[in-house]
Amino acid sequence: MFALLLAVIYLIFISLGLPDSLLGSGWPTMQVVFGVPSSYAGYVSMSISFMTIISALLSPRMIRRFHTKWIVIVSVFMTVMGLIGFSISTSYWMLFIFVIPYGLGAGAIDAAVNHYVANNYSGSVMNFLHCFYGVGAVISPNIMALALSRARWNEGYRWTAYIQMAILLVCIISLPLWKRNENEEEGEEEAGAGIRETLKVPGVILTLIAFFAYCSGEATCFLWTSSYFAGVKEGLTDGMIASFGSLIFGGLMLGRLISGVVSNRLGDRLLIRIGIAVEFVGILMVMLPIKNWLPAAIGFVIIGTGMGPVYPAIQHMAPENFGKRFSAAAIGLQMASAYFGSTFMPMVFGHLQQHIGIGIMPFYLLIFAVLNIGMLERTYVVLKNRPKSV
Repeated sequence: MFALLLAVIYLIFISLGLPDSLLGSGWPTMQVVFGVPSSYAGYVSMSISFMTIISALLSPRMIRRFHTKWIVIVSVFMTVMGLIGFSISTSYWMLFIFVIPYGLGAGAIDAAVNHYVANNYSGSVMNFLHCFYGVGAVISPNIMALALSRARWNEGYRWTAYIQMAILLVCIISLPLWKRNENEEEGEEEAGAGIRETLKVPGVILTLIAFFAYCSGEATCFLWTSSYFAGVKEGLTDGMIASFGSLIFGGLMLGRLISGVVSNRLGDRLLIRIGIAVEFVGILMVMLPIKNWLPAAIGFVIIGTGMGPVYPAIQHMAPENFGKRFSAAAIGLQMASAYFGSTFMPMVFGHLQQHIGIGIMPFYLLIFAVLNIGMLERTYVVLKNRPKSV
């Protein structure tokens, strides 16, 4: 039973990753079809992320009122509706109708399952969990690439929706597996702290800034990697450009797979430090003034590998850093801050690259990597010096 439930949780995170990379990989073609500037991808991405901010901020209340399994079922269904909606969109404005279920569903899954795993499983399981997010995020750009070569971009969204439907069916069938932990989880969440109270806990605000920085860089890669190759490298087909959207996700998956093996021995903080150091190496590779696409492609994989352990490690540290009473609200706030970065920073980059050139992308990523590690190191100092009663 325990192993089966864990397998279902991993499958849920594959479903979480599936929609995230479709827009970035399909946008070079979608913008031509819709007849809009390249920067308009940022508005769609911003709207999706805004919905996830809302659901992340509501997550502590939802977790207290509903069991994780029901949050998951409803949220996966909402992402299916969003994907189908994108697939039938014939005009740019129609996308903004379907970003509502698309974003709300993703944010609710992320917050609920991260909190559940952080409080019930080891750091190794948390890293493997986010590795499976990477599996989903790697699959979908290749689905989009196949759709662009065989049909249209719309089919990339439709085929992904079919996979989500299959995962939803598995989640429904697996409902009895959650029964074992149901009473325990509900009893714990009744005593959970609210958002205002949690914001006063030492170190929480610093981790929110760190999460903002991390997801600003990550989301910029999600949305603009394919466009970076289209704008900077020559001689690439539409299918190749779309498939490059999977580079960052492949790196994330690799980084989290490695972290899942070593996390219990190294600990969350050391994993984060090593990961961001690796990310710096990848950014420097992308900066190399070489016309061939291969070094930049390797660089984006390395960036993703370095980013890999950062998100799950910060989430897993929440109960230890702030206490179980504050963990649900802390994780919800962290995710809201993360999605705030995902909402605005890819859009900001879209306008910058339109005026300066998309070649500035690695420099943009470097700024957020520095901010991320700086805020986390400051957090460790604050936590070390805080009163023991907190």
